[in-house]
Amino acid sequence: MKELNIREMRAAIGQLDKLVNEAGEIIVNRRGRAIARILPVAGTRRRPNHADLRARTPRLPTPSAELIRAERDER
Repeated sequence: MKELNIREMRAAIGQLDKLVNEAGEIIVNRRGRAIARILPVAGTRRRPNHADLRARTPRLPTPSAELIRAERDER
């Protein structure tokens, strides 16, 4: 963990990625009080694959466009 004040943070903004990678966590202080915590990303999550969900969902006997059109015509 590394602590920086606002002035140090502004001076190191170009190297922020390296600092976070090295320190693991950066606490930003203003007037001696912590105002922010910068953490590295834990890991990237894979986007869900919805193909299996689509395959398991039963098909409607009537297309949804026709159902919507019929409902609108009833109004």
